[in-house]
Amino acid sequence: MDMASLLELCENIRHRILEVVSKNGGHLSSTLGAVELIVGMHRVFDCRENPFIYDVSHQAYAHKLITNRWKEFETLRQFGGMSGFIKPSESDFDYFIAGHSSTSISLGVGVAKAFALQKKNAIPVALIGDGSMSAGLVYEALNELGDRKYPMIIILNDNEMSIAKPIGAISKYLSHLIAGPMYQSVKDRIKKLLEKMPDSATYIAKRFEESFKLITPGILFEEMGINYIGPINGHHLDEVIHALNLAKDMRCPVIIHAQTTKGKGYEIAEGRYEKWHGVGPFDLDTGSSKKATNAQSPTDIYSQTLLELANEDEKIVGATAAMPGGTGLGALIDKYPNRFWDVAIAEQHAVTSMAALAKEGFKPFVSIYSTFLQRAYDQIVHDVGIMSLPVRFAIDRAGIVGEDGETHQGLLDISFLRPIPNMVLFAPRDNASLKSAILFASNHSSSPCAFRYPRGKFIINDGIFENKDFIIGKSELLLEGGKILLIGYGNGVGRAYEVYLSLKTSGIEAGLLDLRFLKPLDKDLKKILNSYSYAFVFSDSYKIGGVGSALLEYIADNDIQIKLHSFEVKDSYISHGNTGMVEKSIGLDSSSAVDYIIKNT
Repeated sequence: MDMASLLELCENIRHRILEVVSKNGGHLSSTLGAVELIVGMHRVFDCRENPFIYDVSHQAYAHKLITNRWKEFETLRQFGGMSGFIKPSESDFDYFIAGHSSTSISLGVGVAKAFALQKKNAIPVALIGDGSMSAGLVYEALNELGDRKYPMIIILNDNEMSIAKPIGAISKYLSHLIAGPMYQSVKDRIKKLLEKMPDSATYIAKRFEESFKLITPGILFEEMGINYIGPINGHHLDEVIHALNLAKDMRCPVIIHAQTTKGKGYEIAEGRYEKWHGVGPFDLDTGSSKKATNAQSPTDIYSQTLLELANEDEKIVGATAAMPGGTGLGALIDKYPNRFWDVAIAEQHAVTSMAALAKEGFKPFVSIYSTFLQRAYDQIVHDVGIMSLPVRFAIDRAGIVGEDGETHQGLLDISFLRPIPNMVLFAPRDNASLKSAILFASNHSSSPCAFRYPRGKFIINDGIFENKDFIIGKSELLLEGGKILLIGYGNGVGRAYEVYLSLKTSGIEAGLLDLRFLKPLDKDLKKILNSYSYAFVFSDSYKIGGVGSALLEYIADNDIQIKLHSFEVKDSYISHGNTGMVEKSIGLDSSSAVDYIIKNT
């Protein structure tokens, strides 16, 4: 394509993204801001030979549209449709799955190593946002890349904060000069000169090269051994293409610093607005949401309740990892900036730093999505668990999260937290009991503890059952009767209650138990279980190592004669789509559970 055709393509891509995301929901501001960068990547490189590695990959809608998915794009994030992230099983043009941040450079280094061993004349191209640069994995990868000097291109999409402040036209000119043949030639000559010169003369030569770097904003990367181009305007397509061609010819590690605007092309969303990062269906003309938002979410309840407790107790502190809005911690950071912190994309640091605060007598709350807590597992075990420090883990987005799919499902936290000695695990069933759970966590000071709650809303509404305080290791028998016991944990209590109502309509009596605590289990559980012939478990978690597994261990240890079946997620990754449709597809919806219970009791 000529330049005019490429610019027209960029406009068409933006129009298509807005058209579909306004109907389906999805990631918006980041993907609108990356259009010219991705078009430029495809103009300069064939991604079948030179893999494109997208960090997080929610900014890669333009890539999907360019690579034969224009029509299919209308199924974005729908059940059975196109993923909102890069997915190799969806297209041969997608190189590596990505839903968590800060992995692209490490992956790129691995690809570069493979190409070196295979003697392939190809270059991995990574696109990473400035926010992702806050994670330690990035610098581990850059450290090795700068030492090994593998050919690799890293495009830094700077759309929110500057890594280093631009120094105007002179800096821009010199940055291009550094990437060009003259500077590279001078640099090579300096190196050869240094090898031949006596030690007494090398000082002047070194100062000459260093002074050239110091007047550019790329000194951080240059000092790590990564060549730097930029800053460039990431929306000037000819500038993007020029920089990519320069980097391609250099045959070494290069970082291109591109400055872009989030939401580019849709004025309502342009700028640093967190609410436009991920959106539900909205009206294109006004930007207003098409979904009713009157009901309070568990995240809202968590935010309000923790703020109320923090107002009364100055020992309460907390941290989140780049998700202050998503976890509800934003309001606490605003009011108490010296007690609550957004540590950026650094879940490991969030956990370990809060462990130190716990040791100093504070009451730290770590607020992280279930899927992202996986990133800090060693810190939970080593820095919190061994010393039994009272760090409170508030696990948001637990369970099936819907349209984000495999990389974001919150299904593993129970399985990986349960084996940790000293860890207390509990879960509320509704908004009212969530408030009680937060209060319990704030007062629990003898060990670490973790409580989980779902995205959006609980299945069961407040007021159906009386709310009671959490007492460690105590379950709550909500309903009695029949030979069938329905056991719910957390949001699973709502699902168990739906099943109870359906069974009752069919003339089948059942009991309903809110387990409340998974660790420790209720000491009186044996007495409850011995009153029933069948038990059925409901929890938004994996079956392996999950709630049913814990109960089976308890049943075996206590020689209880009861048949137990768990309606937890089987051993597979769960795809994206409407939560109800996803649950039905894997047999976890209420009607499927009722059918199974009737046939097997």
